[in-house]
Amino acid sequence: MLTINPKEIKTAELHAYMLSAIAPRPIAFASTIDKEGNPNLSPFSFFNAFGSNPPILIFSPARRVRDNTIKHTLENVYDVSEVVINVVNYEMVHQQSLASTEYDKSINEFEKSGFTPIASQIVKPFRVKESPVQMECKVKQIIETGREGGAANLIICEILLMHINENILDANNKIDQHKIDLVARLGANYYCRTSGAALFEVEKPHHKKGIGVDLLPEHIRMSRVLTGNNLGQLGNCDALPLIEEIETFNTSAKGLHILQQLHGSPEERISQLHFMAKTLLEQNCVKDAWEVLMLEA
Repeated sequence: MLTINPKEIKTAELHAYMLSAIAPRPIAFASTIDKEGNPNLSPFSFFNAFGSNPPILIFSPARRVRDNTIKHTLENVYDVSEVVINVVNYEMVHQQSLASTEYDKSINEFEKSGFTPIASQIVKPFRVKESPVQMECKVKQIIETGREGGAANLIICEILLMHINENILDANNKIDQHKIDLVARLGANYYCRTSGAALFEVEKPHHKKGIGVDLLPEHIRMSRVLTGNNLGQLGNCDALPLIEEIETFNTSAKGLHILQQLHGSPEERISQLHFMAKTLLEQNCVKDAWEVLMLEA
């Protein structure tokens, strides 16, 4: 295993490792304005949400590694403590990337990247019309974590207004993750698109206490077929199948049909059942997988 001591590696190299390992990262497309009223637009992937009451966002325009200078976005929020955080989806990802170019301070990134500035309702910076969600924020605090190149500047913002394009909402007026089609940042030139086959669901264990992997039957827990994810799905169930349920399924037409397909030694038959269960778990059919796993091979 490659082990890295941050104090024994160049900052630029450490930065590259971090960006590739800590990913995907959401993108804060930050719109700011200076005291003369000149707009600035720039993306930052050191960004996330950190509370909902009050609703807090934090993003970080880090000091440039190559020359230890600060970015126009940071200069602007020191002058005008307001920002609009626009989210970035697939339809605008190339334009967003263009806006990351380090143009001179006098250059308007809205114009360079072809985005449409629209007036905010509360804050001075403009919103990006093309962004599916735009959040008007006030800057509550700026925390400098250091003075050397690569040091973070945590801009802590409170959302005052959130604007959501109705085209990305579902029938219940909630954001549809497929429709919003967000993108996220990885290392080097890589992005990922959070839609289509990339989306999957994991049932949260908040509303019940799962039995845990430790209480799974040994032949399941020690399976050479089932993955850690599979065991996690099974361990998230709140109870093992009842003996009566197992016996009923063993003698059912479906259970007997599965048993008739098995062949080989007892170990081979158990392995075949585990492969069947794995397929069912990958389809999120947890109850069916339990029935197969508890068959007496």
